[in-house]
Amino acid sequence: MRYSMMSYTMTRQKEHFDFDEMLRLTAELGMAGIDFFGSCGMTVDEVRARVDDAGIPVVCYIYSANLAATDKGELTKALDTTKRQVDEALVLGAPLMMVTTPGIEGVDRTEARKRWIGGLQMANAIAQDAGLVLSIENFPGADSPFVVGDDVLEAMREVPGLKLTFDNGNAGTGEDPGASFARCAEHVVHAHFKDWRIVDAANPGARLMLDGHHYVAALIGEGDIDQAGSLAAMKKAGYDGCINIEYEGNDYTPAEGVRRAVAYLRSLEETL
Repeated sequence: MRYSMMSYTMTRQKEHFDFDEMLRLTAELGMAGIDFFGSCGMTVDEVRARVDDAGIPVVCYIYSANLAATDKGELTKALDTTKRQVDEALVLGAPLMMVTTPGIEGVDRTEARKRWIGGLQMANAIAQDAGLVLSIENFPGADSPFVVGDDVLEAMREVPGLKLTFDNGNAGTGEDPGASFARCAEHVVHAHFKDWRIVDAANPGARLMLDGHHYVAALIGEGDIDQAGSLAAMKKAGYDGCINIEYEGNDYTPAEGVRRAVAYLRSLEETL
């Protein structure tokens, strides 16, 4: 599998973040490129120059915009944001983009999904006009509009050309992640791997997910998500895209977490 660096993972613990160190670690681990969520406090031109100097491609560009807004003015702002982010993705040379799709407070996830799909139809047209592929991910949370395969496939039907960034950890909080990937495989252009650990609801930071369990973030291989099953399903389908290493915990520094996760996943691959 082709693993990729995720700037979100590296920038979460701000005291440990160093852009050049992220580039060095990407090269050290033989990763296929970097997925950027924002531009790390620089202009996208500066980011492009530095990744080009390091010989590291940008594999995806992530952004957030409230495409589910029902207020016309707010939706216009979200689409304007999409246009700006598309322009930034083009500067970076990213072939695809991903927009985050969180749940809406106080709104049923079915209704939230309907609202998101309406906005995604417009955002996808903007991306396609620029020659870019737009994707969504399996997003965590009991109120999330897109967790399991059925959720994702509804969006794929309603928004022709929209693709999936498969998130095995988030999918795994609603159904078996390997089975989820298999159902959606034809739409998958990118992937995020992460892990979650089931905990008691009273645990600090516990998050209620679609399956009714509460979870906290864990390093890949140290939680309850079936990583081997995810890899096996992807291998069977002939997946040849990238897999981001996503880590939202604080038990390790980001660099150490990424090193451990890549080593773990590569060791799993040897058993498949």
